Amino acid sequence: MYKKVLDSPLGTLTLASDGEQLTGVWLKGQKYEKQTIHQSAVVRNDLPLFLKVEEWLERYAHGEAPAIDFPLKPEGSMFRQEVWKHLLTIPYGEVETYGNIAKKMERHHGRNMSAQAVGGAVGHNPISILIPCHRVVGSNGSLTGYAGGIEMKKHLLMIEGVQLNGFYDPSPVR
Repeated sequence: MYKKVLDSPLGTLTLASDGEQLTGVWLKGQKYEKQTIHQSAVVRNDLPLFLKVEEWLERYAHGEAPAIDFPLKPEGSMFRQEVWKHLLTIPYGEVETYGNIAKKMERHHGRNMSAQAVGGAVGHNPISILIPCHRVVGSNGSLTGYAGGIEMKKHLLMIEGVQLNGFYDPSPVR
């Protein structure tokens, strides 16, 4: 296992890899930060995969929609894997609700699926930004549920050109 701390245009990120596949991207201070990184991970700033990810993040931060041309391998249960796979189908610049994802999964499995269960899987996504959990919103227009914080979620959506009027920040006013 390898890791790299990267100062990017999106902030300080920690990258993790098994040497061939990307296993993690966490924003500094993110909820569940580095939850799946192994204690024995070795710092490897020159890993070719990390250089590709760094280039991808740079292009993304500057408003491009680069293709992911390297393998992703997030660690998690089969349910979480399925939710994360669905997140990869949400187009750049668009959003989808937790409830809509749950309904799609219900049709696929033929059994009830809750938006809260989907939200739990979205929140535990270990490959932030690339697996676009920031594109998931509440059915009432709430920008809730981003482990990197609501301000980062807004920032990522604005990079993608999402118009935020009609959405609201559910954080308590201070």
